[in-house]
Amino acid sequence: MQDEMPIRKIIHVDMDAFYASVEQLDNPELRGKAIAVGGSSARGVVSAASYEARKFGVRSAMSGAVARKLCPQLIFVKTNFDRYKEVSKQIRTIFFEYTDLVEPLSLDEAYLDVTENKKGNPSATMIATEIRKKIKEKTGLNASAGISMNKFVAKIASDINKPNGQKTIGPEDVVPFLETLDVKKFYGVGKVTKEKMYRLGIFTGMDLKGKSIEFLEENFGKSGGFYYNVVRGIHNSKVKPSRTQKSLAAEHTFSENISSEIFMLERLEEIAAEVEKRLHKSKLAGKTVTLKIKYRDFTLQTRSKTLPLFIASKELILDVVKELLFQEKMKESVRLLGISISNLNNETPKKKQVPKESIDVQLKLEF
Repeated sequence: MQDEMPIRKIIHVDMDAFYASVEQLDNPELRGKAIAVGGSSARGVVSAASYEARKFGVRSAMSGAVARKLCPQLIFVKTNFDRYKEVSKQIRTIFFEYTDLVEPLSLDEAYLDVTENKKGNPSATMIATEIRKKIKEKTGLNASAGISMNKFVAKIASDINKPNGQKTIGPEDVVPFLETLDVKKFYGVGKVTKEKMYRLGIFTGMDLKGKSIEFLEENFGKSGGFYYNVVRGIHNSKVKPSRTQKSLAAEHTFSENISSEIFMLERLEEIAAEVEKRLHKSKLAGKTVTLKIKYRDFTLQTRSKTLPLFIASKELILDVVKELLFQEKMKESVRLLGISISNLNNETPKKKQVPKESIDVQLKLEF
């Protein structure tokens, strides 16, 4: 017996190398060249890289020093978030011409539910094509898109024909598509999880589908149920026009590595003050405090503690951070410290989702 689930028409629009493309658009001299946005200082980190730079292995979140080694001719450009926000607003205006069900993920990507849309167009594929064309005409930038029956598959699909392309995966094709896909391409499977799956003999969606929910939960905890469902095409998360903020954070990269906890505490007090400021501005408080530590060798460590009550003051945040800082000895000198607050008081309890064995794909809509 098959379980019925809603078949929606979801588009995931993802701008191509957004920050770098805006810089190349505004400065014709940069077009066709390898550029990196941010990362120019001695301790800087690349925020975005043009496709010309990506050919050399330059990626976002990479240190500027490493990026320059990979691509000696790399041109560094300062970030201009006001400009990126301006262009992002133009793009979202286009989205709202088609639907009010728009869920931004960042300045350069969003989900759109066009099951019922303002144009009365039954084809999500045609709508995605129109949107990408309008973005190009309005901003001069290229966008890619993924179209499918749920957010999970649409996001994976948007990456398939990048840059400046799109991919539609209809309801009847979802499960066969996921079965052949390498698990590293599954949205939500990061480097650590990928390596663990590989060690367990899980290389493709078909391998993942062959594992029981008990096996997946035993090895991946709560995420096991998620993996069990999505590989079967089950992902019922709706497009949420107003996304609830999940966390709030602040961090600082030091001009020189520091190894003394005393100096770290001084910096953490400043970071905690910034977190307090942002919490008050957003009228939020949280229960979970996380300390982020990036060491000299770029390895990243996080330490967290969840409290019984919501907090928002610098003093209370710092008390928890001190405890986390001295929880264990530092491995080596530190280049970055950060504090984040999650489990916020704007969240609503989630209903437990019961895994389903299969999906009903008998209802075929025009995609």
